Amino acid sequence: MTNKLGVGIIGAGNISAAYLRLGPMFKGIELRAVADLNMDAANERAKEFGVRAETVDGLLASDDIDIVVNLTIPAAHFEVSKNVLLAGKHVYSEKPFVLTLEEGAELKALAEEKGLRVGSAPDTFMGGAHQRVRNIIDSGEVGKITSGTAFVMGHGMEHWHPNPDFFYQPGAGPVLDIGPYYVTNLVQLLGPVARVAALTSTPAPERLITSQPRNGEKIPVGTPTTIHALLEFESGAVITMVTSWDVWQHGHSNMELYGEEGTLHVPDPNFFGGEIKQTKREADVELSGEWEHPFSVPNDGDNANYRCAGLADMAIAIQEGRPHRCSDALALHAVEVMTSILAAGEKRGFVEMSTTCERPAPLTPDAARELLA
Repeated sequence: MTNKLGVGIIGAGNISAAYLRLGPMFKGIELRAVADLNMDAANERAKEFGVRAETVDGLLASDDIDIVVNLTIPAAHFEVSKNVLLAGKHVYSEKPFVLTLEEGAELKALAEEKGLRVGSAPDTFMGGAHQRVRNIIDSGEVGKITSGTAFVMGHGMEHWHPNPDFFYQPGAGPVLDIGPYYVTNLVQLLGPVARVAALTSTPAPERLITSQPRNGEKIPVGTPTTIHALLEFESGAVITMVTSWDVWQHGHSNMELYGEEGTLHVPDPNFFGGEIKQTKREADVELSGEWEHPFSVPNDGDNANYRCAGLADMAIAIQEGRPHRCSDALALHAVEVMTSILAAGEKRGFVEMSTTCERPAPLTPDAARELLA
């Protein structure tokens, strides 16, 4: 029987509520504490979910905490994750995992030295919809995937987020903020990327906040907000990926994959569920109802939301001595793809990947059920 590993959270912001709310759904983990540099925020979140509040140093010294979830801002991910490892605890980071290859390599070396695990979101690729697409591809139903498209476009965060500044600074932008969902899903479906090319632009040097409480303030933009990229995979597949926060409306599908024998319309990789469409050459294919994946079932309004699946899988993998799906190798390869896209945009050329990774093991319906409490 799998034991529960104690989990503590560093970072009491908005995303911490999702982890604390959804964590009890899963085997292998028990959310026990939350820490933040702002103790008022830590106390408020702890009281809301019935866990204890800690200082960051207190959490790292706690004997009942085995895994620390790093929910700090992207620029702090490396330093916080390193401190977690130095404290002798496993770490699971929100995306993006780190901001440079050098940071990722240092964390990997430190984890190996101490016999610890490092994991990273996103885990939405473990959702029922994306695992069904994986199953269709692996079965050969649409033949070899030769090309495809991915689009994630909107008009930014300043109209709803109370403090949208960091979204527009280096370490964020649409590639590093939303791109991890798309790149990670493409890698789990098609395998690693070989090289990328890109064109990038920053149409607006500043953005006007229209959300409260800072309505009317202007914030500077320090990173590209429109990126058109080409990804060439080791398999030979070529994907066009467009990410932008300068688009009011568009009619593109989230993701389409074109195989030798048909097409797959893939739902938004930012979510666990969604509608899949498949063709056999030109004819639509009616998907059977036999694929009853638990991570496709709506549990958050109309959405299937199983955040913590990757964390629980890592906790159980630690105990079983097997690889975990949201691995540091997968996360670091995604980081290299995304940072290389930005670099390619600067130099208007191709950038070859220096990292690679194995595709994570598929998560079958039975395997998903084994993660649920």
